[in-house]
Amino acid sequence: DTSVDYNALYKERHHVQFFGRGNIAGIDIKEQKRKQSKFYGDLLEKRRTEAEKEQEKVRLKKMKRKEDKQKWDDRHWSEKEHDEMTERDWRIFREDYNITIKGGKIPNPFRNWKESGFPKEILDIVEKVGYKEPTPIQRQAIPIGLQNRDIIGVAETGSGKTLAFLIPLLSWIQSLPKIERLEDADQGPYAIILAPTRELAQQIEEETVKFGTPLGIRTVVVVGGLSREEQGFRLRLGCEIVIATPGRLIDVLENRYLVLNQCTYIVLDEADRMIDMGFEPDVQKILEFMPVTNLKPDSEEAEDAQKLMANFYSKKKYRQTVMFTATMPPAVERLARSYLRRPATVYIGSIGKPTERTEQIVYMMGENDKRKKLMEILSRGIEPPVIIFVNQKKGADVLAKGLEKLGYNTCTLHGGKGQEQREYALASLKNGSKDILVATDVAGRGIDIKDVSLVINYDMAKSIEDYTHRIGRTGRAGKNGVAISFLTKDDSSLFYDLKQCIMSSPVSACPPELMNHPEAQHKPGTVVTKKRREEKIFA
Repeated sequence: DTSVDYNALYKERHHVQFFGRGNIAGIDIKEQKRKQSKFYGDLLEKRRTEAEKEQEKVRLKKMKRKEDKQKWDDRHWSEKEHDEMTERDWRIFREDYNITIKGGKIPNPFRNWKESGFPKEILDIVEKVGYKEPTPIQRQAIPIGLQNRDIIGVAETGSGKTLAFLIPLLSWIQSLPKIERLEDADQGPYAIILAPTRELAQQIEEETVKFGTPLGIRTVVVVGGLSREEQGFRLRLGCEIVIATPGRLIDVLENRYLVLNQCTYIVLDEADRMIDMGFEPDVQKILEFMPVTNLKPDSEEAEDAQKLMANFYSKKKYRQTVMFTATMPPAVERLARSYLRRPATVYIGSIGKPTERTEQIVYMMGENDKRKKLMEILSRGIEPPVIIFVNQKKGADVLAKGLEKLGYNTCTLHGGKGQEQREYALASLKNGSKDILVATDVAGRGIDIKDVSLVINYDMAKSIEDYTHRIGRTGRAGKNGVAISFLTKDDSSLFYDLKQCIMSSPVSACPPELMNHPEAQHKPGTVVTKKRREEKIFA
């Protein structure tokens, strides 16, 4: 019948409602059901035997015990002993520290130094140096390194990567015979650590000496700017670890100051930066100087911890290659594919990126207004140490001189300086005798100066990666910092990326002049199509 709407009786239908709880004739169905179930329940209870009642009690007891056990198993990993950890707990542990892993049969991370299983002498040094908690990259990369696996570690700047490759390296060297006789020393070191800049190499040396000296492990730094003969002399005396920049290391290898006949461990630190600087052919050349008889098999064996450990305690150890990098461009992947065997990849997510702890401030201005703005910022009173980045060596010297005249304590650091001057500049900033460091991108990567309160990009970085690394000099090791950048119209190619970078930071606000700038609306190089309504049609 489709005429429902036409019939007034149907249209204004009246629902019968008697008294009571809203149901017809006041009957509450829920209430009725409850009474029925109580009635039947009482009848059942009367009919139940004692044995059945006991059975029910036992069943309820079992259920309670099961629930309690489940609650006990579901505790957070921090409340459990190491032996009680399940696969699920390890998964949550990795999520808590933003650790992502790739590769087969990767060992579990360690939760604290005590559970790491390191030899007592290494643990004593860790305690003495004052490292309370391991960082995420250390928690996961060290257990892999101790298994003699190849590693690719991708982690932000300031995340404790140096120690993540040092500890496995030191325990590796301790299992080998000491280099004492001269004929052993002539065979070269046991391990090489490659770094892109001299400053970074020397920083790694500081850390290595801290840990290596008490264990009787000697380190030699091979970098440009120092006398090659002197380095050759130190190498001839024998050492277990060589820390080097690629250019000078090739120089030393080709001039036979150094051979790598027994080198079985190689670390590439800041691999992406090395490739950016054009060191890829050099790195490949160095890897070719190493013996090839001890390469790992490119098969399941390279992932089998038992087979690797059996080899670890033999005289002929497999070569171990470790690569640490902040980003993974194609060139780094190419290098990894050529030289790493079944590597375990450890990726530390954006946990506490420097950009999250650092307040980013941006000023748009003309080239001529920069100096005035800088004076204004410095006159507010600053907490030393401060780093000011410029793009050219000459610009660094000119700016430093100008600041000196105004009574600021400054030093400079760039590629045109001699090695002693570079070392002096860093040392004086670290010990507090100088307050401001004016530097080029040489100081942009990996350099660790404690408590840098402010980074100023007097000249904006050439790429967004360099910008991220520069501002990563402040806000390190969980502290907060401030980064101020001066933008001119010449930096327009970076506006879009910079805007994204500032907007993703919880402590920074993007200024409207950058936010609404036409260059910041789309990625450079992308073709923007106009919407129909924006097109003007001229008749």
